[in-house]
Amino acid sequence: MKKLIKDNSLSLAFLLLFIISIALQIIFGLKEYNKFLIENDAPAVDIVSYLQSGHFIESTFENWESEFLQMLLFVVFTIFLQQRGSSESKDFSKEEDVDQEPSPDRKDAPWPVRKGGFVLAIYKHSLSIALFLLFLLSFVLHFYGSLKDENKSHILKNESLETAANYIADSRFWFESFQNWQSEFLSVYAIVVLSIYLRQIGSSQSKPVDAPNSETGE
Repeated sequence: MKKLIKDNSLSLAFLLLFIISIALQIIFGLKEYNKFLIENDAPAVDIVSYLQSGHFIESTFENWESEFLQMLLFVVFTIFLQQRGSSESKDFSKEEDVDQEPSPDRKDAPWPVRKGGFVLAIYKHSLSIALFLLFLLSFVLHFYGSLKDENKSHILKNESLETAANYIADSRFWFESFQNWQSEFLSVYAIVVLSIYLRQIGSSQSKPVDAPNSETGE
């Protein structure tokens, strides 16, 4: 068990932080949503009903959407684009291991590499495919939750409901998306540029402390 935890401590730490964060989001989100309902003369809801509400679905997936979009674009852009001196960029002046064609003869090569053909073709792009599907799913759920939350407000105000066809062009939905997207793109820009000049000893996201600013990669 100790070896399992040690070998997976990075992912387990972030998983634990995710669980704590989403639990606190639910607790405070429920309070905020019930405050909104009471102010509009509607009965408060319990946690089960809240988890099915547009308020929870929208607020959760609009953030997930931007995270997966950021990671997808970063993975894809680093194939073709470089930042001289950044630890987050490949060095285009030499061949990198990640650019080499996979060899089925390599010891302990993953099953898709040994299988070859269509399976290997998918596996070679599986990271970007997975991130795209997660982004697409999050985008759809964000839209669904945002529309549901908007229509809840309309119901409380005795107004006609929004249709999906009309809401896809609504400023509220796109404001929710872009307010998250811009922060994700800024954070990637910051780590790419700051890693040129700044160091963090012991981190895989940093170059060696004594490396020159012009050195790309670790």
